[in-house]
Amino acid sequence: MTDSRTPARFDDRRDAGRKLAEAARRYAAEHPIVLALPRGGVPVAYEVATALGAPMDLLFVRKIGAPGQPEYGIGAVVDGDHPQVVLNDVARQLNIPSAYVEEQKRRELQEIERRRRAYLGDREPLALKGRTVMVVDDGIATGGTVRASLRALRGAEVRRLILAVPVAAADTIESLGSEADEILCLATPDPFYAVGLYYRDFEQTSDEEVVRLLGQAQQTEQT
Repeated sequence: MTDSRTPARFDDRRDAGRKLAEAARRYAAEHPIVLALPRGGVPVAYEVATALGAPMDLLFVRKIGAPGQPEYGIGAVVDGDHPQVVLNDVARQLNIPSAYVEEQKRRELQEIERRRRAYLGDREPLALKGRTVMVVDDGIATGGTVRASLRALRGAEVRRLILAVPVAAADTIESLGSEADEILCLATPDPFYAVGLYYRDFEQTSDEEVVRLLGQAQQTEQT
């Protein structure tokens, strides 16, 4: 439901994706790879990838929790052809043992692989090195997941890194400025409320829709 103080900018994620795609057309000549953050980022990214004639893949991010406090994040594991671990300042302050980080990385990579197979079958992650990469989500509030994703992609040696979202908090976008080469964001309302308030329809994206859109994107890429 839309709060009266925050008029919806988009009908749904597909509508947001089409509007974002129009703004992203200037990147078409760079032949980017579009990476969607599942699940909500997939319908948005599908519209962008289709409009740009770009290959589309998923970018899985899994939180690493502190020892004995799994909900207290110390970093994240980010999927890709060369998965990356990104630790935050808390991990350094707590002097987390490297053996613990490696064990958590192994465990979370197993979960990422399970989810990747559920969505993409045996398809390998797209090779990102030397490519322009566009990370797409349906919106950003605090930006923790997106920040970890961007930092990991830097480690993957991409040529150029673009963050593209329909809506985000202005201060978050400002704080992410140094993490990407360019940020494309259609709306930065201030004050910012929950991402879902800027959509008339913000129903959860189902696994079935993710699989269907990925299949359609792959068919489009092959034609």
